[in-house]
Amino acid sequence: MRYIYLFLASLFLLTACKGNQKKENTYIEEHGEIFHTTYSVKYEYSHSLKLEIEAELKRFDDSLNPFKSTSIISKVNNNEDVVLDTLFTNVFNRAEEVSQISDGLFDITISPLINAWGFGFKNMNNVTPRMIDSLKQKTGYRKISLQGGKIEKTDESIQINTSAIAKGYSSDVIAKLLESYGIQNYMVEIGGEVVAKGVSPKGKCWQIGISTPLGKDIYDYDKLQTIVRLCNKSMATSGNYRNYYIKDGRKYAHTINPKTGYPSENNTLSATVIANDCMSADAFATVFMLADTLLIRDIAEKENLSYLLIMGAKDSSHIIVKSKDFDDYIVK
Repeated sequence: MRYIYLFLASLFLLTACKGNQKKENTYIEEHGEIFHTTYSVKYEYSHSLKLEIEAELKRFDDSLNPFKSTSIISKVNNNEDVVLDTLFTNVFNRAEEVSQISDGLFDITISPLINAWGFGFKNMNNVTPRMIDSLKQKTGYRKISLQGGKIEKTDESIQINTSAIAKGYSSDVIAKLLESYGIQNYMVEIGGEVVAKGVSPKGKCWQIGISTPLGKDIYDYDKLQTIVRLCNKSMATSGNYRNYYIKDGRKYAHTINPKTGYPSENNTLSATVIANDCMSADAFATVFMLADTLLIRDIAEKENLSYLLIMGAKDSSHIIVKSKDFDDYIVK
């Protein structure tokens, strides 16, 4: 009987030890949809955090989705009393900084101008100089400010749309969530805006492709302009190559210049920016679609940014313009 007790005790201890063993980490991949786009999150951890990730994305959506009537940004646009959360204020403050740095080429108040031209410029024949001048009276980043926890407007009709910076920030937010669980190796991609830290399952820096713009109606996801390696960096790309029109021999891009009220007419097809945070990469990628190369170089040096521009030539070929250090990121 004594031996039976010893056997049972040993079996109990063995079972208990197994139950207390820490589950080994493995690389997990989550996919889904948010903000009318897709997301992909890869990370090394002991179990799935999909529920936590989607809860955080919902919190973000509740704050900054301008197409959701109950969101904070919608209530601000409707001039309703609303308590601003840190998600909103962080995006707003950084947007104002980028506007100042870019001398107004970045502006979160230009929705009326975007709507006037219409998606794909479907309304272009109805746009007049008088209309643009009128709408510009209701736009301008200097006409809004954050005062005492509230957004102050010089005109109640001013609307805010943070789509040119919010996706990048959402990637930062999910990265912060992962780090709160002690995760050191991960890659977050939301709508093409990427945050990468540590190493991939291959034990190397994360490798991200930059697609080649082939034309207005042709976009080959399998043909890459280049592949970059990201370790503890963020990257965002903005592009005009799928949405433009040609009128009187001139190419009009889909990016609206806040200073003129008209679509950009430069030959930049895409701008890729690498930064320390994805919110900045996202915002400056938009700026670099509009700015000339001298201004881009100046901003990049001051803000510690790396960039690659793909520009269209008259013979349909591509001209590459990049920062001096961008080659350091390219996979050889």
